[in-house]
Amino acid sequence: MGGRSRGLRIGFVPGVTLTKWRRIWGERYPRTPLEVVEVAEDEQGAVLRDGRVDLCFARLPVDREGLHVIPLYEEQPVVVVPKDHPVAAFEEVTLADLAGEDLLDTDVPVDPIDLVAGGVGLAVVPQSVARSRSRRDLVHRPVSDAEPTTIGLCWLQDDDRPETEDFIGVVRGRTANSSRTTQSGGTPPSRAATRKAAARQAAGQDPARKPARKRSTGRGPKRSR
Repeated sequence: MGGRSRGLRIGFVPGVTLTKWRRIWGERYPRTPLEVVEVAEDEQGAVLRDGRVDLCFARLPVDREGLHVIPLYEEQPVVVVPKDHPVAAFEEVTLADLAGEDLLDTDVPVDPIDLVAGGVGLAVVPQSVARSRSRRDLVHRPVSDAEPTTIGLCWLQDDDRPETEDFIGVVRGRTANSSRTTQSGGTPPSRAATRKAAARQAAGQDPARKPARKRSTGRGPKRSR
């Protein structure tokens, strides 16, 4: 049996949920520990470059110098308001509806949700952030015409660790039977199976298709007279 690898450290910005990917990783690579670390958006590139994490789920855009970046999904923008604010009466709003409101700068290091709760103003944030920081005295409403944000997976261009490649495969939906799922404690395909697939491919057959069985003629062996 192989030993345990040093594992991977995965960074993620607020609002990102890693439950599904952590579960798949644990089932597929039980000997490779996975540690997750929440990082601030203004540090999502720095944590990779200084080695604090191996991969990071970042909110794009991010400084791409020296990084690989895979966009994954978009996030719905919402406005967070006090429960008794007039905006709370609507199912959704537009940017024009918010034109007369004090909108907070969400790029500052202060948590905008706390500022809204303190009555400082309103904040437009990704829905995932609003949900993860939900409070009883606040509500959020979709902003239908605001630009969505995008979550992407980032890692260093010179990171060629097999574990990194395996985690990327998990996030991309690569199956456990993929020929690339062989590095971090997963079960590689047998050499015999690999050779058979290569032989079928060389013969112009589909490598994934099993050879057809010969049909029986129903006749027994001929008797010699």
